[in-house]
Amino acid sequence: MSAAAGAVVGLQEERSRRLEGKLRRELGAEVLNLLEDPTVVEVMLNEDGCVWVDRLGEGLAPAGFEIARERAENLLGTVAALLDTVVNEEHPILEGELAFYGARFEGVVPPVARRPLFAIRQRAAFVYTLDQYVERGQLSPRHRKAISGAIAAQENLILCGGTGSGKTTLANAVLEEKVRCGDPNQRIVILEDTVELQCSAANTVQLRTSPEADLLRLVRATMRLRPDTIVIGEVRGREALELLKAWNTGHSGGLSTVHANHARAALSRLDQLVQEAGVPSQPALLAEAVDWIVAMSRVDGGRRVTEVVRVEGVERDGSFRLHAIEA
Repeated sequence: MSAAAGAVVGLQEERSRRLEGKLRRELGAEVLNLLEDPTVVEVMLNEDGCVWVDRLGEGLAPAGFEIARERAENLLGTVAALLDTVVNEEHPILEGELAFYGARFEGVVPPVARRPLFAIRQRAAFVYTLDQYVERGQLSPRHRKAISGAIAAQENLILCGGTGSGKTTLANAVLEEKVRCGDPNQRIVILEDTVELQCSAANTVQLRTSPEADLLRLVRATMRLRPDTIVIGEVRGREALELLKAWNTGHSGGLSTVHANHARAALSRLDQLVQEAGVPSQPALLAEAVDWIVAMSRVDGGRRVTEVVRVEGVERDGSFRLHAIEA
């Protein structure tokens, strides 16, 4: 590296340090304490200035303090500077990753919202095992046996649920089980918008999207990286078609999540996403590629596996033939 290039890098690093320090001051001790709490999943600021917190095993609750409008505006401006972008009336939605926290940030300013608001979603501080899910009453022994059997058989799983239902945390548990009972040399390629999944496999490749490479492009690139298993943090676009085709061509043991409230809705959602690639409905492809659907729900303030369903085929009318495992 030349002296000039080194000087530029040094200036950029110094700028990032100053902005990170400024952001910490704007977040304040109360928010910082929440972000350092391993039980905290998400910290949210609403339009009325009230802060809410989502904790593992407890659900949403008021944090007990507020953030003034001017402070929130400054905070979002600092995050935008860290992400080398802007947030204003012309660009009212701000999203990205706070790398030094390992957290996903989503912010909104007027005119989309009445006042500035944001949500900071933490990366899991630790990975639960499926056995711990059972111990905590979040997974029945019969459902655990079915999921473990699917993992051991290298079958493809879709985890579904609504926002905040715990899909990513469960996906980490499934990956942990896959590593524990699978081939120690298996090559797992993980694709995400924001790095949230954690995998302890020695032969792991973890890719993230960028403005130049969306999930569709990453799935196509992954096929040349010699994967045994392809994992996508969340399927939400036309990359669904490429993923299903990959799962059908020798890349078994796949895992992904999708926003849907129950198993049958997850298959419908996937079919809608496949059609975004410009092809007609593909129920046969879905039934061939997806072996299991596991549904997570928020129940009584907590998160629980509510469905484990095997996809057995397609009926003549095009509907899916499913077999639900009793809890």
